Amino acid sequence: MGNNSSTNKLKIINDPVYGFIKIPYDTVFDLIEHPLFQRLRRIRQLGLTHFVYPGANHTRFQHAVGAMHLMGLAIEVIRSKGHAITDEEARGVTIAILLHDIGHGPFSHSLERSLIKSISHEEISLMFMEQLNSEFRGELSMAIAIFRNRYHKKFLHQLVSSQLDMDRLDYLKRDSFFTGVTEGVIGSDRIIKMLNVLNDQLVVEEKGIYSIENFLIARRLMYWQVYLHRTVVASEQLLVMMLKRAQALTSRGKKLFATPALTYFLQENHQVSLEQFALLDDDDILASAKVWCNNSDRVLSMLADGLINRNLFSVELDNQSFRADRVTEIRSSVAERLSITAEEAEYLVVSDSISNFAYSDMDDRITIVDKSGNRRDIAEASDILNISVLSKTVRKYFLCYPRFILEKSSFNPK
Repeated sequence: MGNNSSTNKLKIINDPVYGFIKIPYDTVFDLIEHPLFQRLRRIRQLGLTHFVYPGANHTRFQHAVGAMHLMGLAIEVIRSKGHAITDEEARGVTIAILLHDIGHGPFSHSLERSLIKSISHEEISLMFMEQLNSEFRGELSMAIAIFRNRYHKKFLHQLVSSQLDMDRLDYLKRDSFFTGVTEGVIGSDRIIKMLNVLNDQLVVEEKGIYSIENFLIARRLMYWQVYLHRTVVASEQLLVMMLKRAQALTSRGKKLFATPALTYFLQENHQVSLEQFALLDDDDILASAKVWCNNSDRVLSMLADGLINRNLFSVELDNQSFRADRVTEIRSSVAERLSITAEEAEYLVVSDSISNFAYSDMDDRITIVDKSGNRRDIAEASDILNISVLSKTVRKYFLCYPRFILEKSSFNPK
């Protein structure tokens, strides 16, 4: 019996990005089967990016399994270079990467601060891991220690979370694949083959330097072409404002149709309930939004319709923030046109900013090692990368408003 049950769990998953992925441990199989992990199948990896790139419908589930696969390759490479990783450590670091995103909410980052304001997805991931650890009678203790960087081999944590972790290597490759944006394609296999450990730090061998340069440039391109694409930003604003409006109406006592899990999070002063959060995914938002398209509230129905039927807002980008008087002017035009109050128009005219950097010269850096064991930061080692450019935070300001505003001939969009 014992034999059978274990062989049955070492299954294979066919992944469009890497081909066949082996499930390496029984515990990993049991974790993947767990409802908390299966929930990730119902959360899109890239939020509303499929409004721009129709192929981008892949899920957090696929990403987590892909990152787990890359971790297996990294463990093999590091062991082959003479560094000890025990079986228990290998299993721990594999579980840590598998569960690193388990705390994501609906549409991944899009709603990060909307439903639960006070807690980040990393903190929720940790809470879910603790919960699973008690269900699995302590089998996740090592994984949690590595995830929290409390384990004495620091390089294991760097494989899970750093500027060159398995999470980033998977999402860049996977997101490029599903969006069709080839600029983001990176040689994750080659980067992993160049990994090594020196003084308990993850380092990259010198001959891997071009792959790292490519990785950093790809990351920057993917941010502006995909993750922070102006239409994606406009779509996410619709989603955020729609929920904000639904929360405001609920707090005034208006009964809105919503799934039970979403109803819980629409209430003011709700306690952070892991149990409720675990029931929440993209489907709750979409099912509720479909019904809200016909809501008597003008603002809510307009936002919901925008989301369901892709009636997106116009969006302007600029390097400076938009003048307050201009934002106010657009708001009053919208209020007048829709016969709503100026306060209600604030949900439909949004001005904010987005920012990004490809490489942080603050965090643990990407270290290149030559044959003699000399270490240099990628910023010094690279001859083509102007790292001061890549590490500079680029901030862009955006202004979203309903398209009909542009139709008014008196209105000059600039």
